[in-house]
Amino acid sequence: MVLGVDTPIGLTVVRELGQHGVPVVAIGRTKGAIGGASRFAQTLLVRPSDRPIADWLPEIIRDTGASALFAISEGDLLELAELPPVVAGCQIMTPRKKPLGIVLDKSQTLAAADDAGLLVPDSWQPFATDDLEAHLAALRYPVVLKWSDPPSVMTALQSAGLDFEKVAYADTPGALLTILRRYNALGQYPLVQTYCPGQGLGQMLLMHRGKAALRFQHQRLREYPASGGVSTYCESVPLTQHAGQMEKSEQLLRAIGWEGPAMVEYRYDKATGNYWLMEVNGRFWGSLPLASQCGAHFAWEQYRIAVLGETKAAATGYRQRRARYLIPDTRRLVELWRSPSLGRADALVDYFADFFDSATGYYVWWSRDPGPLWQDMKNVFRRLLRLES
Repeated sequence: MVLGVDTPIGLTVVRELGQHGVPVVAIGRTKGAIGGASRFAQTLLVRPSDRPIADWLPEIIRDTGASALFAISEGDLLELAELPPVVAGCQIMTPRKKPLGIVLDKSQTLAAADDAGLLVPDSWQPFATDDLEAHLAALRYPVVLKWSDPPSVMTALQSAGLDFEKVAYADTPGALLTILRRYNALGQYPLVQTYCPGQGLGQMLLMHRGKAALRFQHQRLREYPASGGVSTYCESVPLTQHAGQMEKSEQLLRAIGWEGPAMVEYRYDKATGNYWLMEVNGRFWGSLPLASQCGAHFAWEQYRIAVLGETKAAATGYRQRRARYLIPDTRRLVELWRSPSLGRADALVDYFADFFDSATGYYVWWSRDPGPLWQDMKNVFRRLLRLES
């Protein structure tokens, strides 16, 4: 079973397992979940919206006879971490509570990385008792703000009527103070880090008993927002590059006690050769479609090792390709076009030229499995109609 097939990540897991002959039960939040429209999904089940996973999962496992459960979202991972590793004969293929807690809390992640000898940005965690203004002058700008433990703050933000922002930027002490004051009533503040220049580099590893059973890496070419956010266009990087840093990523995950897939994300500054750790994604990551299209099949390898008990090492090489998340990439183009950026024309040319690049795949569209794209288009039109009404 794949829990969380509403996104391209879950869709990729469904496709990957299905291509290797594994019957897949897809579980989504609605009947419009794109992973359920894949020809590789045996059936689509809609999860109960008002009950914890522990209340309904065992029954579905018994009804389907599933031997393994994959999950995508951090919220689901947290719930599943409270369950035994095997439920009604089904292996729960998600991280356990202790290592998951480390990677979800950026403060703990950075501390573990610092102990392992990785470069980490200067960080400050503001507290309600701090004299905020007194700290501002000591910081180096620009700075980046991120919630240290996003899942733990979601409910509080909603109760306070505040939107969750994955990342925010401040160029001056005044701009930073304005952002922090937004959360005074909440009594909690995001983590403040010195901005690290460079390009986004993600190193993905499938850890099994302290060793990497599969490795892959990619670099970000475009993001939305353009200042830094979701990867909208990325390309694979051969394992012959950044090999020393890949070893350090493996050492970090080993020190955390990680088992399963994870992405260690850096800002790589080519001018200095520095790798600044940004975070560890302790789950299947947003650019998983690229890895899968290149031939690095993380979900299948995890299933093959944990469920089938196969120990033969996976192939170490993979194809060189690029992948595109089209809707956010379009939003990025609109963002740039509305700004006074001098690069608007170049962005427009690149956006349309990429449609004719045979080495570029897409997060959702695949000619061998068109159903998810049509379902995604239906979902977009339905949202537009609701907005108009």
